Amino acid sequence: MTRRKFTSKFKTRVVLESLKERSTTQELAQKFEIAPQQINLWKREFLSPDGAEMFSVPNNNPDGAEIFLKSAPSEQAQIATTT
Repeated sequence: MTRRKFTSKFKTRVVLESLKERSTTQELAQKFEIAPQQINLWKREFLSPDGAEMFSVPNNNPDGAEIFLKSAPSEQAQIATTT
């Protein structure tokens, strides 16, 4: 069995869903088909001081970076207004 690789975009989406606290970690794990421990690990990494670097889109994909930069602030704003 080979290890699955997840994109920065996918990780960010999972973490942002987790931070919204609308679903439990277990529910999100089932939804995204990953282990609950993986969500907790990504959330810790994301919230760490250098978390932005871990979740950034590589420079060789400018289109992906643009999508990431456009979508992430609005998600973060929603989180800030709901908490």
